[in-house]
Amino acid sequence: MIGYGQMPNPPLTPLAAATLRVGEPERVLEVGCGEGDGTLFLAREFPRARVRGVDASATAVRCAQARVGLDPEGRVAFKLGSPRALPFPDQFFDLVALLDTRPHPPEVARVLRPGGHLIVAHSRRQPRQLGLGRGLLWRRLARHGIELLESTAAGDGSFSVGRHRDPARPAPAD
Repeated sequence: MIGYGQMPNPPLTPLAAATLRVGEPERVLEVGCGEGDGTLFLAREFPRARVRGVDASATAVRCAQARVGLDPEGRVAFKLGSPRALPFPDQFFDLVALLDTRPHPPEVARVLRPGGHLIVAHSRRQPRQLGLGRGLLWRRLARHGIELLESTAAGDGSFSVGRHRDPARPAPAD
C-alpha cells in the first residue's frame, strides 16, 4: 500500500529475520520509521515491549500516528526527530532498529543500553546506497561500543545485528 503519495513500503523480511536474534526487548526504537510499517511490525513481534518510532518528516509521523488505532496502554508511539538528535534519554532502549536508514553511531550508542541490540536492515541488497559501506559503518559503530554479531542476506535484502558492549567489558583488539 502506498500512502499519501509516499514511496512504496519497504519489504520487512530482513527486519523480521533480524528480530529472531535479539531476545525479548522491553523498549524498542525504530529510527527513520516513515509511516510506521517497521515500528508496527516490531510492536506485533514484541507484544510486551514499549515501541517508539522516530522520523524527520512531520507528515510521515502524522500518518504513522493515525495508524496506531486503539492503544490504551500507550505501547506504540511516534515522535518527530532525526537520527542525529534522537528525542530520548540516554541508555533508554534495549533494541534500536533501522530499516533503509543510515545510523548516526554516537546517537545510537547514546540511547542504547549496555547489552542492548542494534539492527541495521536493508530491504535491497545494496547497503552502499545509504552512503557508507557495511565494513566502514560497523567500524564506526565499534568505536562507540557496538560490536557486530551477525550480518547476512534475508529475502531481497540483508541485515546486521550488533550489541552494545558493557562498559566494564574491554573492547576486542583490532
